[in-house]
Amino acid sequence: MPLCSIVYSQRELEEVTVFKGLGNLANIGALVKQAQEMGGRMQALQEELKTKKATGAAGGGLVEVDVNGIGEALAVRIDPSLVEKGEREMIEDLLPAAFNAAQAKAKQMHAEALQGLTGGLPVGGFADILSQLPGGSPDAGKS
Repeated sequence: MPLCSIVYSQRELEEVTVFKGLGNLANIGALVKQAQEMGGRMQALQEELKTKKATGAAGGGLVEVDVNGIGEALAVRIDPSLVEKGEREMIEDLLPAAFNAAQAKAKQMHAEALQGLTGGLPVGGFADILSQLPGGSPDAGKS
């Protein structure tokens, strides 16, 4: 008889352990709701960043590039003197530098906005993960 009692006690312990592990399922609804709310805030953040502008310059301002807060190019300005002098190679060198400077400013703007969204908590690789989503910065996460 005691043997049966011990087996029953082990089974009971196993059942308690299994159900204890499922205890967090009650919080699943709250987690899903929080995830949906965060998704909505992220969408709003992306829309807000699209309205912001960052400018990068190269060659002492001979070439300037404007991008929005998510890194999409908005405008390029090339000093007329470069065009008049036929400085094609210089323009070709300055354009990527100006684009990179503007993109860096947009990334910083994005990171600051993300920090604000998370209440200042460090986001670590979260920004890199988000950059892989549509509308994310094309070269984010590359080092």
